[in-house]
Amino acid sequence: MAVLVLDRHKNPLMPCSEKRARKLLERGRARIHRLMPFSIRLVDRTVNESMLQPVKIKLDPGSKTTGIAVVRHSETMDDATGEIHVTVHVLNLFELHHRGQQISESLTARRQMRRRRRGNLRYRKPRFLNCGNKGKGWLAPSLQHRVDTTGAWVHRLQRLAPVTGIAQELVRFDLQQMENPEISGVEYQQGTLAGYETREYLLNKWNRECAYCGTRNVPLQIEHITPKAKGGSPRISNLTLACRSCNQQKGAQEINVFLAKDPQRLARIQAQAKRPLKDAAAVNTTRWVLFNTLKITGLPVTTGSGGLTKFNRTRLDIPKTHALDAACVGDMDEIRDWNKPTLAIKATGRGSYQRTRLNAYGFPRGYLTRQKRIKGFQTGDRVKAEVTQGKKIGSYLGRVAVRASGSFNLQTAQGVIRGMGYRYCKVIQRADGYGYSQPLNPKEAELRSARYPSPA
Repeated sequence: MAVLVLDRHKNPLMPCSEKRARKLLERGRARIHRLMPFSIRLVDRTVNESMLQPVKIKLDPGSKTTGIAVVRHSETMDDATGEIHVTVHVLNLFELHHRGQQISESLTARRQMRRRRRGNLRYRKPRFLNCGNKGKGWLAPSLQHRVDTTGAWVHRLQRLAPVTGIAQELVRFDLQQMENPEISGVEYQQGTLAGYETREYLLNKWNRECAYCGTRNVPLQIEHITPKAKGGSPRISNLTLACRSCNQQKGAQEINVFLAKDPQRLARIQAQAKRPLKDAAAVNTTRWVLFNTLKITGLPVTTGSGGLTKFNRTRLDIPKTHALDAACVGDMDEIRDWNKPTLAIKATGRGSYQRTRLNAYGFPRGYLTRQKRIKGFQTGDRVKAEVTQGKKIGSYLGRVAVRASGSFNLQTAQGVIRGMGYRYCKVIQRADGYGYSQPLNPKEAELRSARYPSPA
């Protein structure tokens, strides 16, 4: 991955390679500014003494995971045709994992416990003056969280890289167009991107597997539940995915005839066909709110469709990941340096206002400490532990969970180490509400396992 670089006044400069960053640190020309994402600060240079190139942040918003790519664009003109050739150079790849589902489940549990306490156990006269006006544009907390965390990371990357523009995939499963394919012109239906939106929607809705046999990792074909020969329409509610074998076996049969011997699968397919894609609804709800949030940054924001993203990825033979989908957003002719490790960023929150645990009936059981910081440490801090005695002798690196007793838990790449004394720990990065992990190649994994052994 490219190393993010700041000047002596913390202004962003062009990212550099890991090799160059290592030399700058060894020669004393730079200091480590941040570990995740790794960035350094030069001590002998300012932004006025450096040349900057156009850097863009590309986003692939998702319901559970948002792909982020920091790229550099270069344009060349073909002398023969006069056309502009756009090349995208990938600098960094990130995958931001949201906790919207966790927020929704927590609010649901709190609401149910509150209703039980007030309704079944403690009578309270009904009142309706405490229902605030949500106002126009209000989003559920689980949806607003997706917008806020994505916007926060865009602002953070702005401070670490000389960003000149933002490209967002305007994720949109156009359900109206899918339900009625004749609603738009022939140019879209028969153009280069014809069928990409519908296929991508079906792949997500049917979990990328054959609806009839459950086979995965095989080419899937779009199949009409009610055959066209029997009057079946091309609406999205009448489409599913099938492998070639099942599609040929079904042919023009009715689905209740084809699955007469498997009534459970028949009922599941019929129910799933009528059920809209939940993630699509969440993304459709937040896409314009995120777009307006990005415009507040003052940078030019461009958009591209999901169909165009998949077309670019397929045409350039790029594997499907959230981060690489982000790199493929918008118009491009070529993409380079895409085979990089991806930094996984998981939203963990900054703690809780809750001062007690609840039992099954919603009543307090035990009380939590009112101090967030214990012995100078806070849950979520990245620490390095050098244990010199006892059963856990060794060097460890990970995320700490504090206790009032000073005996902490340390989450490392190899597992959880319980009962780590605070005296052995040293903070290397303060908690910022996110957890970080990065897949390692075999050589890096071997070196890290040798330096940071697994717990005994």
